[in-house]
Amino acid sequence: METRKPGIGIGGVLGILAIVLILFFAGIFLIVRETTNAILSPVREANSELKTQVSEFLHPTPTVLPDPITIIHEVRSLARLETIQYSVEKVITAEVGQGQLSFLFGDRLLFVAHGVVIAGVDLNKMTSTDVWLEGETLYIKTPDPEVFIATLDNDKSYVFDRETGILTKGYTALETQARIVAENEILKAAMEDGILDLARQNANAYLERLLKGLGYQVIIFIEATPTP
Repeated sequence: METRKPGIGIGGVLGILAIVLILFFAGIFLIVRETTNAILSPVREANSELKTQVSEFLHPTPTVLPDPITIIHEVRSLARLETIQYSVEKVITAEVGQGQLSFLFGDRLLFVAHGVVIAGVDLNKMTSTDVWLEGETLYIKTPDPEVFIATLDNDKSYVFDRETGILTKGYTALETQARIVAENEILKAAMEDGILDLARQNANAYLERLLKGLGYQVIIFIEATPTP
């Protein structure tokens, strides 16, 4: 009696063929994907570069190049004695086109301004005739106090609120005008508060301490005669 060796049935053959087909198509898929990536890679790079160029065109980065040549027009010595500083906050309202059509063409902003005003006396304006000694008394005629600096602190100043019309993108000059008015108002507020009088008092007090340290015990300050 002939003995049959066990063999692979039809089901096994089909299974092997299915595995072979899967591996075959998987290999083809990998080859196609790598080929597609190789073909599309330059296209993607070109597209990315084009997007970068378009972005730079729409939102250009300014190039600022300082001229290597510097011209110094004037050099002068200063002897300014700064004796007081004011820090002032002011709210400014600036508006344009505020009529019946303001909802179309109007522009309105609230600007919160922080400013600094510094005052003192310019000792460079004193001459030898402004200081004299009579017995034990030293007389000093100090210059009139003046404002040295009145400016905005741009790091602390800001637009708090802005309302623009439907057809208005905002007037670029409006904030500039608000800043100019704010700077003037800050100086005005300091002047009305008596910054010059305080600057003179502080200057006299400083000079008195300095001169008493040098041995002068009786010091009288004389205000300069106003120019008619």
